[in-house]
Amino acid sequence: MIAKSLVTASLLALAATAIAQESFPSRPITMIIPFPPGGFVDLTGRPLAAAMEKIVGQAVAISNRGGAVGAIGTTAAANSKPDGYTVLTTASTISMVPEADKLFDRKPAYTIDQLAPIALIWTDPVYLVVLSESPWKSVKELVADARQRPMSFSSSGLYGALHIPTEMFLQAAKIKMRHLPTAGGGPSLTQLLGGHVDMSTGGPAALTSHIKAGKLRGLAGWGAKRHALLPDVPTFMELGYNIEYYVWVGVFVPAGTPDAAVKVLRDATRKAVEDSDFKAVMAKLNTPIYYLDAPDFQKFWARDAKRIAEVIKVIGRVEDKK
Repeated sequence: MIAKSLVTASLLALAATAIAQESFPSRPITMIIPFPPGGFVDLTGRPLAAAMEKIVGQAVAISNRGGAVGAIGTTAAANSKPDGYTVLTTASTISMVPEADKLFDRKPAYTIDQLAPIALIWTDPVYLVVLSESPWKSVKELVADARQRPMSFSSSGLYGALHIPTEMFLQAAKIKMRHLPTAGGGPSLTQLLGGHVDMSTGGPAALTSHIKAGKLRGLAGWGAKRHALLPDVPTFMELGYNIEYYVWVGVFVPAGTPDAAVKVLRDATRKAVEDSDFKAVMAKLNTPIYYLDAPDFQKFWARDAKRIAEVIKVIGRVEDKK
């Protein structure tokens, strides 16, 4: 009788577990965005959450937890309960913060193995730009001048999404420039437009209008091929520089999230990027969707994180003097 009771109890427990897994999600999901409202991650996450709500039948609530180049919100997500009810939508900076912490002998705010990928939503190369009134009409001319006199560049912040590709270029070209870190992509571009630096970088969506208006000149892009928005601007690879870099937005969950919940979230994300409303928002932002499911995204992320780590090690320890 005792053995029979134990078997019955085990079967009931397994059945209860199966029912619980099948019913995921049974309550609202929180989507942490580790940046303030209005940035490109937020502008992606909000319509994505709205599209996912239609699919999972539960609210997907946005929680903006900005600060420390995304470290605050990412840490909160990494340390949250791995039950599928917390997801993280973030950018390539996810790989940068732990590497920068190592440089300063700080305990990492989080480690990338605390998070598991769900899907890549989009990816875009960045572009090197100068003022149209500047004398440089090519990367070759810019490099030649940089070897003759002091020059400067702006970025979105130390070890940030726009600092890394610029350092890739400087290392490949064997030149040095003074770095002016700012508080984001917008302020970085403002420094160039105001004539305070010689060059800067940015994504096609942010730069295209300025290039078409004749304010900026694109010299090269970090993509593997030319971008549809900037077909006349060559890639660094075309120019003989073996460098490649992208800004991107992806969705993650805490490591250890049950497989059943991960499957639901992967399926929901895949369907969400096909949602007509989501596609319309991305088109309005001039941001092409580039979806990769978890296994392919994991490979993409590993390659990207490796490139970033190598660049940060070469940059070395730099104190922010602001």
